Amino acid sequence: MKSLFCSQGHDNPEGNRFCRLCGEMLPTIPRSPAGGMANQTLGLRYRVVRELGHGGFGRTYLAEDTNRFHEFCVLKEFAPQVQGTEALQKAEELFEREAGILYKLQHPQIPRFRELFQADWQGKGRLFLVQDYVEGETYQALLRSRQNQGYSFTETDVTQLLVQLLPVLDYIHRCGVIHRDISPDNLMLRNADGLPVLIDFGGVKQAAAEVNSQLRQAIATPVNVTRLGKVGYAPVEQMDRGEVFPHSDLYALAATVLVLLTGKEPQDLLVGNRRQWQRQVKLSQPLINILNRMLDPYPAKRYQSAQEVMQALGGSADQEQPLNSQPLHKQLSSSELYPATLAVSPAQAGAFTQAATVYPPVRRPRRASGLGAIALLVLAVGTAWFTWWIAHDWQPNKQPNKPQPTKTTSTGNGNSASLPQFSQAEQDRKQSLNKRREALGVEAGFLSSLVNAAFYAKYPDRVGRQLTADAADTALRTEWDQLANQWLDQLKPLSADARSRLGSYTDADVQARQAVVNQLNLSSRALNDLTDVKFFDLFPKQPRNQKLLNQPIGQVWQAIAAEQLNAAKAGTALEAIKFPEGRFSQQVRGTLKPGEGKAYIAQLTKDQVIQITLQANQATRLSIYPPTSKAAALLEDSAKTSWSGKLAESGFYEIVVVSDASGAIDYTLSLAAADSISSPDATQ
Repeated sequence: MKSLFCSQGHDNPEGNRFCRLCGEMLPTIPRSPAGGMANQTLGLRYRVVRELGHGGFGRTYLAEDTNRFHEFCVLKEFAPQVQGTEALQKAEELFEREAGILYKLQHPQIPRFRELFQADWQGKGRLFLVQDYVEGETYQALLRSRQNQGYSFTETDVTQLLVQLLPVLDYIHRCGVIHRDISPDNLMLRNADGLPVLIDFGGVKQAAAEVNSQLRQAIATPVNVTRLGKVGYAPVEQMDRGEVFPHSDLYALAATVLVLLTGKEPQDLLVGNRRQWQRQVKLSQPLINILNRMLDPYPAKRYQSAQEVMQALGGSADQEQPLNSQPLHKQLSSSELYPATLAVSPAQAGAFTQAATVYPPVRRPRRASGLGAIALLVLAVGTAWFTWWIAHDWQPNKQPNKPQPTKTTSTGNGNSASLPQFSQAEQDRKQSLNKRREALGVEAGFLSSLVNAAFYAKYPDRVGRQLTADAADTALRTEWDQLANQWLDQLKPLSADARSRLGSYTDADVQARQAVVNQLNLSSRALNDLTDVKFFDLFPKQPRNQKLLNQPIGQVWQAIAAEQLNAAKAGTALEAIKFPEGRFSQQVRGTLKPGEGKAYIAQLTKDQVIQITLQANQATRLSIYPPTSKAAALLEDSAKTSWSGKLAESGFYEIVVVSDASGAIDYTLSLAAADSISSPDATQ
């Protein structure tokens, strides 16, 4: 279902007439697929797929970036309600100012802002902000889903959310950016790694509000004051005076936590007696103390930074509200601290439901400045991970408050831990699997995402159901472990460096590869051919027409692409064809193993007539790409073994040979070029 936004950006179901948060009358925009933009290409690269929502400032679209592997991205349209070149220029200046700030933010839990561009649509100038698309669900949608099943978020859930999100807030605050609009609507649980992602920064909405305000004043149109922030989530000083500080975001985050815990809106919990919410949910006293301080109506009494909250979660003493001697996460039982996986439906209908680990094993910290909660949690999870993975990581949705039979045993590192009542043989099998994973350097959370996706694809009826430690689920647990071993078999051929990075590749890596490969006079589509042949040799059952990069398996594709780029740089996957002096033909020979390919580049001239012939003793595919990436391929993944014709432009032409054979093949590639006034028709 689409979302409908008021002028303040509040998310509402499409059928609402008034905003559920501020009461503003919602815009009445005629319903039409993608606002009439479906399949239109904007900015010469973004093909609109469908509309995601619409509101007072314009529409939001899901689009494909045709210049970047047809990856999904989000287009946010800002359409000021006045016309004219001067008005549009003023709007663009305001958006450029704010987008320029957000563009500098580089954090894996923040969708990257790609660009701001102007396009004409239906005779009117529009501004579009482009950002990465996050495959997942908002926490608001997750809350609704849980409420429909009769339960809400737990203390463990929200504690982990705080631990995973506070470093993100610390990062943006150090960059001088205040989000200003934190709420369950603006937090997403990302399918790929189960981490919370911070979306929809309020600064862009503020720029949009300023545009409409200034431009309407210029034409003497009545203007309503736009309050940035959601009622109940934003503190009073933000709503009344527009003042924002780091502790304003901390207030909104605490309000978000209360909503997730209780299922009620903040105004139902914090109006009147501000401590009344404590009677509606059972929490440990340390977390109550932390939330109360984050929500203090007096700004000076709140935590002043995300670091302070992280220290409180990690057990550092607080003078006003001392914590117990143990950190908060250590006061929770192991079954609470390490829950099972949560099934999250992808945004695209029709795709299989993918398991996203709510509490994945803590990854290696990206910055050396991780404080209290992070350092202690890394230590706690590092020593207890094997126990948690055995007990939980293979489980679909775990229902709340359902006791699990346990017994005390040794994890093999000198610590005692609670394990499900598995047989000794099963414990040995899981421990062997874990040792194998560690030896290959594959992160546990990433392996889990691969296995869960395959498990749910095979057993869609298991989505939302728990695998127990009972004998009835022994066969399914065995199959989960077998799938994990199969994935490790398929990941083994990757280099140790590539395996260690699985789960951490981002769009920035794609861009970096494009820059490097272009320096080699090679195009991304040639590198993609080399990557695809290796990928589909390792994973022959993967559909060739699916979008990979937003799925866990897309991380493997990226790892292979990085390896192929290294091979091209080393000269093993890339070779330049040069004609000997006085000659205009050349032959090169090579051998390809299964899943291998090789790219050749040759500098040729416009109007030259060329002939390319490939001779091989087994099945191969041939691609020939002109120098300009926007120009159509002369051949692409073709079983044809020759091409001839007159060249339309000068530059480096690319010839890619890949093997479809099950064994090693020998081949000879011949290239002949001659200047001529006429040429034979190109082979089709």
